[in-house]
Amino acid sequence: MSDNQQETSSKFYPLPCMFTLASLFCGFYSIIASFKGDYDIAAIAILVAAIFDGLDGRVARMTRTTSQFGVELDSLCDMVSFGVAPGILAYLWALHPYGRYGWLAAFLYVAMTSLRLARFNSQDTKSDSKDFVGLPCPAAAAMVVTSVLFCRFLGITGEVKHISLLLLVYLLSYLMVSTHRYLSFKKPKAGRFKTFQVLVGMLLLFILIAAEPDVMLFIVCLLYIASGPGMAIYTRIRGLRKAPESSEHHSS
Repeated sequence: MSDNQQETSSKFYPLPCMFTLASLFCGFYSIIASFKGDYDIAAIAILVAAIFDGLDGRVARMTRTTSQFGVELDSLCDMVSFGVAPGILAYLWALHPYGRYGWLAAFLYVAMTSLRLARFNSQDTKSDSKDFVGLPCPAAAAMVVTSVLFCRFLGITGEVKHISLLLLVYLLSYLMVSTHRYLSFKKPKAGRFKTFQVLVGMLLLFILIAAEPDVMLFIVCLLYIASGPGMAIYTRIRGLRKAPESSEHHSS
């Protein structure tokens, strides 16, 4: 690496880094709230962290202040806000009644988050694919968070004991390091007409979320998480259908 490249990669830009550190603050506050038993507050803090995490990259690109320093800082903060914080929240809220299986599930979630971030940082940035390989860790954290909020909607407050939540944490851990592809909304490909359709759809979705946020956020996260395995199954079935057609074409 030349001196100019090294100097560029190590530059510090305060504005986008402040958004990243705000995400870290929310993740740390979530941990404190979880230990105090304020699970709803801990869940909301992680959602706010996800908002700041989405803003820091956009601010950096808009102001042309991207740097390798910012990328590394973002990954470290993501590890806390979307790895440690939801792992502790899940354990204290729903997993600790299962003893060893509970804390192992929480540890597995944190470990898979670190592996997911490491793989994302080491992958080829010049690739034309706009999809995520594996479930993004903010989406996995959002699934844990919205589960807390959905239980609150059902009138279940405080700690929860249900086997589905234990299985959910194990499932999220697997999906983060899987090869299932998930849609990325960072660089959508859409024409002018399609963009208008997306705008109308997003407006309707916003209205539904505003009407019943605890329910709709849970449903949206659930559908997004299911989209990865769903697309893999669809691609597999489509490939099996095309195989006989291609063999018939060659035989004729």
